[in-house]
Amino acid sequence: METKMIKVGITHGDINGIGYEVIIKALSDPTINELCIPIVYGSPKVAAYHRKALNINNFSFNNIRTADEANQKRANMINCLDDNVHVELGKSTPHGGECALASLEKAISDLKEGKIDVLVTAPIEKHNMQSEVFRFPGHTEYLKSKFSSEETLMFMISENLKIGMVTGHVPLSKVSESITVDSVTRKIKLMEQSLLTDFGIRKPRIAVLGLNPHAGDNSLIGREEADVIIPAIQKAQQEGIFVFGPFPADGFFGAGSFSKFDGILAMYHDQGIAPFKALAFDTGVNFTAGLSVVRTSPVHGTAFAIAGKGEASENSFRHAIYWACDIYRNRQLYNEISKSPLKHQDIDIRSDRADELPPDLYNTEQPL
Repeated sequence: METKMIKVGITHGDINGIGYEVIIKALSDPTINELCIPIVYGSPKVAAYHRKALNINNFSFNNIRTADEANQKRANMINCLDDNVHVELGKSTPHGGECALASLEKAISDLKEGKIDVLVTAPIEKHNMQSEVFRFPGHTEYLKSKFSSEETLMFMISENLKIGMVTGHVPLSKVSESITVDSVTRKIKLMEQSLLTDFGIRKPRIAVLGLNPHAGDNSLIGREEADVIIPAIQKAQQEGIFVFGPFPADGFFGAGSFSKFDGILAMYHDQGIAPFKALAFDTGVNFTAGLSVVRTSPVHGTAFAIAGKGEASENSFRHAIYWACDIYRNRQLYNEISKSPLKHQDIDIRSDRADELPPDLYNTEQPL
């Protein structure tokens, strides 16, 4: 298997937020250069502004024109902006959105051309990004369009917790109508495939959460579980996927049941991301599963309120770099193994790894 140094393309996000702070802090760790070659798509002028604001004197970027010029022992930067760039710390401005988009477009172009291997995106402010070019609710949808992906999954990942969402950046009032047997089944399949190829988990165990309080309480509080979610789970089980549910979200996380599964599928954004951030905010990472390329980001936003104050933690951003490299190598390994696959053997999903699950988790007919 190829063991070359991975070139990590990093977008600078909104120039008025904490993007540069977490980037500089993360790349100041010399062990990063033992793992990968970081290339920031940004602005030397903006970087200097943030370094001065943060009083960081022992760090500098190696300015390059193309990714081919990257120094393996340095944090590199490709300039994407002109000299008229203007930083207004802590403010959401149209100019900040334009600068974020310029970085993102250049990085994606290089990613498509194979000049970088993976993409790590610093936080953007979605409202000020909106333009004729960018009419998307976030990075996930934009990348899906750019890489013509049939299906993507917003996947929040940490070492011990991985939560994906059936619906991502969708208003709560439209969640129910967006959940269908087909959409839930597709997300289950994509999660299983990602857990296998991106994380190297054989026969992953997947839990599916209900939509309504108490997972519908036997249809007393809504019928989405009975009419949509359970049929989707049963359909996936028939295709050999090791999947269970639907589970009431409150009890599922409150009782620690999440630790028994490799992946958890939530129905909507806050149902999955709120407990994830509560349990893994400092080390958690946002990963876009389903793309032909690897993209990660930290789980936090632009944090305008603390921009330039030196208070932002770089841990999530650092882990975003680590995970991007790990997933890239896992995909390489999976592709190598798949070239000469072993003879397929059907495995009963109720017997494989069954001893690792309590008996009540087999019940998909009635929500817990």
